[in-house]
Amino acid sequence: MADFFVYYKALHLIFMVSWFAGLFYTVRLFIYYSEADDTFKENSVLIKKQYQLMQKRLWFIIAWPAMLLTLVFGVLMLVENPAFLSIPYMHVKLTLVFFLVVYHIVCHFIYLQQQNNNNRYRSGALRLWNEVATVFLVSIVFVIVLKNQLDWIYGTIGFFIFGFLLFGAVQLYKKLR
Repeated sequence: MADFFVYYKALHLIFMVSWFAGLFYTVRLFIYYSEADDTFKENSVLIKKQYQLMQKRLWFIIAWPAMLLTLVFGVLMLVENPAFLSIPYMHVKLTLVFFLVVYHIVCHFIYLQQQNNNNRYRSGALRLWNEVATVFLVSIVFVIVLKNQLDWIYGTIGFFIFGFLLFGAVQLYKKLR
């Protein structure tokens, strides 16, 4: 039997990228939906319907299938090479993936609320929620690439310090403008 591990790995990475693209853009659409009343005033009903359609297509054509296929190919890699389950960094990665799936499911509840014209979240909260996916992406990539629990923590912290400094610089620039 041929070694399919490298094919599983390639497909796992392709669908992981698609999954994150779906998550990032879906939450961005949640933000646009939540801002539609203030931004578009009298046209907000039409704009919200368009955002709902875009959310639906993105969510069910890209995000859900990509998540499921990412998980399927990840499991197939573990079946092909079960020794990965004895490596500590893999336990960290699988824990992060579990919480990423929880994040995805929470996004699904937000999706359902907005599809029912029940916008319970302000755009600021959704903007922060959008960054949670970034935390997962950075952490999971650092865990897999660095393969050392301490190094991925330092890398993730460094990433966020850089992000906060960048955010602060943007805020300072806005005030000075």
